[in-house]
Amino acid sequence: MHHDRTVTERRVARVLDLRLRPAVYRESLPLDIAVWKVPGEPVPVSEGIGAPYEPVRTGTPWGPAWTTTWFRISGTVPTDWAGQRIEAVLDLGFGATQPGFSAEGLVYGPDGDPVKALNPRNAWLPIAECAEGGEEFVYYIEAAANPVIFDSGSGGDPFVPTRAGDVPSWLRGETAPETPLYRLTRMDLAVFDTTVWELVQDLDVLSGLMHQLPEDSSRRWQLVHAVDHALDLIDLQDIAGTAERAREALAPALAAPAHAGAHRVSAVGHAHIDTAWLWPVRETVRKAARTVSNVTALMDDHPGFRFVMSQAQQLAWLKEQRPEVFARVAEKVRTGQFIPTGSLWIEPDTNLSGGESLVRQFVHGKRFYLEEFGVETEDMWLPDTFGYNAALPQLMKLAGIKWFLTQKISWNATNSFPHHTFWWEGIDGTRIFSHFPPVDSYNGDLSGADIGHTERNFRDKGPANRSLVPFGYGDGGGGPTREMLARARRLEDLEGSARVEMEGPAEFFTKAQEEYADAPVWSGELYLELHRGTLTSQLATKQGNRRSEHLLREAELWSATAALRTGLPYPYELLDRVWKTVLLHQFHDILPGTSIAWVHREAEAVYAETARELSEVIDSAQRALAAFGAEGTAHAIVFNAAPHTRDGIPALGASLRERGARPVEPSAVQGGGFVLDNGLVRVTVDTRGLITSAYDLSAGREALAPGRAGNLLQLHQDFPNQWDAWDVDTFYRNTVRDLAEADEVVAVPGGIRVVRSFNASHITQVLRLDEGSRRLDIETDVDWQEREKILKAAFPLDVRALESSAEIPFGHVRRHTHTNTSWDSARFEICAHRYLHVEEPGWGAALVNDSSYGHDVTRDVRSDGGTTTTVRLSLLRAPVFPDPDCDRGAHRLRYGLVIGVGLQDAVREGYRFNLPERAVPGGAPVEPLVLLADEATADVVIETVKLADDRSGRVIVRLYESAGGRARITLRTGFPLAGVHITDLLERELADEPTPGVEGRDIDLSLRPFQILTLCLTPAE
Repeated sequence: MHHDRTVTERRVARVLDLRLRPAVYRESLPLDIAVWKVPGEPVPVSEGIGAPYEPVRTGTPWGPAWTTTWFRISGTVPTDWAGQRIEAVLDLGFGATQPGFSAEGLVYGPDGDPVKALNPRNAWLPIAECAEGGEEFVYYIEAAANPVIFDSGSGGDPFVPTRAGDVPSWLRGETAPETPLYRLTRMDLAVFDTTVWELVQDLDVLSGLMHQLPEDSSRRWQLVHAVDHALDLIDLQDIAGTAERAREALAPALAAPAHAGAHRVSAVGHAHIDTAWLWPVRETVRKAARTVSNVTALMDDHPGFRFVMSQAQQLAWLKEQRPEVFARVAEKVRTGQFIPTGSLWIEPDTNLSGGESLVRQFVHGKRFYLEEFGVETEDMWLPDTFGYNAALPQLMKLAGIKWFLTQKISWNATNSFPHHTFWWEGIDGTRIFSHFPPVDSYNGDLSGADIGHTERNFRDKGPANRSLVPFGYGDGGGGPTREMLARARRLEDLEGSARVEMEGPAEFFTKAQEEYADAPVWSGELYLELHRGTLTSQLATKQGNRRSEHLLREAELWSATAALRTGLPYPYELLDRVWKTVLLHQFHDILPGTSIAWVHREAEAVYAETARELSEVIDSAQRALAAFGAEGTAHAIVFNAAPHTRDGIPALGASLRERGARPVEPSAVQGGGFVLDNGLVRVTVDTRGLITSAYDLSAGREALAPGRAGNLLQLHQDFPNQWDAWDVDTFYRNTVRDLAEADEVVAVPGGIRVVRSFNASHITQVLRLDEGSRRLDIETDVDWQEREKILKAAFPLDVRALESSAEIPFGHVRRHTHTNTSWDSARFEICAHRYLHVEEPGWGAALVNDSSYGHDVTRDVRSDGGTTTTVRLSLLRAPVFPDPDCDRGAHRLRYGLVIGVGLQDAVREGYRFNLPERAVPGGAPVEPLVLLADEATADVVIETVKLADDRSGRVIVRLYESAGGRARITLRTGFPLAGVHITDLLERELADEPTPGVEGRDIDLSLRPFQILTLCLTPAE
């Protein structure tokens, strides 16, 4: 007998789509529909339910962009439907988009309690499990008319610029738009045929598995014949009457058990909800409510279902704004079905967030789970961010975390990561057991394609046989569906498939680590070979974050100092609130600059208010300190929040200073141009406004390569193949315009001003050099009106640097400057925080900045035999999706070239550049609460000084070794000391850490390379 399997494969697909799935609802009738249009932003549920409704019918258009419409649906179950399962089918006009990317709805009962959400893959509502007939019902739907901004399913370019992401007109004080986006498609009451639905799931799983098996596999041919036979038994004119016998024919194929060595998959319910992206933050609150309502309803019907939620902020919103939804979460946490996970406040960008910010992500995330649910999370769940800094393993361990999960590295455009299960080693040597789900998605659906790809793709076959699949619609939320749970049930033990078991992350990691304790080690950062443009896009958002991080450092430092010295109340509540606000905006589509315009304009306003509040806190504390104990004439007391003494002002303290360092005045050069000379370095600027010499007078050597100019602004075309705001593709380097012509180069008091114009943009820079400093400061004002361009500042240095050293949280990473391997070549855009340093033995230079993160470093050998290492800073981009006006407008930023310095100097200058001195009227110096007795020789940095969160009045000090070497230091307190102990990040004493040696006010400490140490100091009474 001849049989073409492709005939059966095509047959089952057509029968499923055109006959069986539509037959799940075998009878239906229209519901009564009424509507109320919310005039502005969303309203409380009680207001929506009590609003005046007007009758409408299907086909009615609704929902201008970003508006909310409430629908009331009602009806009566026909008496002849008695004894059957009755559902409502509610299609708001979703279209073919994925859940979370278009219209969404949440259904409420008359009492205001949520029932379940509606989206394109979840458009049903339970009415009666076994109807009696004659029952009347009414429900309310809160429908969100979110516009489709990113459409990956239409077949066209999903990155088309759109104004749909702008701040809505009514929030700008303009008239709301009237054009509706959606049209009610179906609002019916229907009979749900359970048998037909189960048949659909049977065929879905078997046909999906069939496609994954080898073409010559016996099992594949067995499934072909089983499916073919079942289809023969279905009368397409009487599907309901013949579905049961078709199921019986499939039963043997579904009952065949998996082989003993089958791959084991831990299926974890999940719904990645971007805290903002193609929707504003306020919509995320509703997305969380919709998703949680769906999954908790599924848990009622499926006791074995396990679901993880990984962002404490979203649960906190539910607690505050949707307590009835949060109550369901708490109920299901108690049953073990709803699993708080991830240990983070939100899922942040871990390239751009500062070190202390990442600490607080763990602190606030873990504390929320502990306080609300009594759950100590032990994993870091971060599936979707754009690279992972090499300090994270140590931070995880210090937060009590044992396991790490992500998926994003599977997006690498150049190199395939060699492992799915491995130990990740950080810069200090800490190792964390880690897993990358080989399904290559955090939005799995447990389809045959998912499970088949998982097993084939798993790179650790042999020594390991276990992986994890996060399943459920995500990004815009939605979560698992009943169809996915049906697949999981059928795939528990099915021949030809991996074994699928529903369980939580802790169960998976425990089993995986026991099985593969000697997994290979990956050392250093997890660099994502994609989305490099996120280091630069939306400068204003990045500046707001950088400024907020440093203001928080100052607010805590000076408030703690003032509390101990003057009794000024410590602003616990304000700092807690502001920290959470800053952490929220470090979400991995806000801080990287990849959200719609609404999100970024809102973030800029939030950062402005944050700066105002923190500046008031700092000013209040500093004035209290400067006046405390003062007598006689008031002076200017200068405060230094940096961790290094400067110009006679102690680190973390304040003192009187009659005269600080001043900028040197420029001298004219014969033939044109100017010179800045302070006796340490001499900088020459020519008539083009370019730096032609940066001479180290102490070392007697030139910093710039022969014939090359520094601070050369370069403009590149920047039109990546996809993901505009996210990506910078390597071919951007193929076209470059050097901005070498100046409109003006003039001397101004304390500097040299250079003005340039190009296209419709203008740049004004002032170059300054202070007395006694090796740092040339470049203050830059830009009116940026470009589109699809990237602006860089280049410094070609006469140094043979084999590596660059870039600051990351609590340390630095070294990266090769060559491109020997594809891994090196792929790092053509790299992240650095406050400094990037290059050196050869005996001499080095650094770039410091106040708000930039993107850099590139290249190396060339000249004809004279010397080597030019060119360090460039990425200043601005101009992508047009998802915000068509990204970065356009006025900006002010600063960067500097530090000449003839080592790594320790680069660390110091990075802090100084970002923590300016503050002068306050007063008469009393301020002794630091803590200081390094041997600051001049130590590579240890005091990162944080604050009061303990438990309000005990104890002082928390967090410090780290910054150079990658061992350090022995003496930490000296500015107050009598009663006790000291080492804590974890949550300020809990670490019993296994030795008690530091204490003598009087001196604490003797030893630190490993890049070790982070948190101390709790108890002041004496």
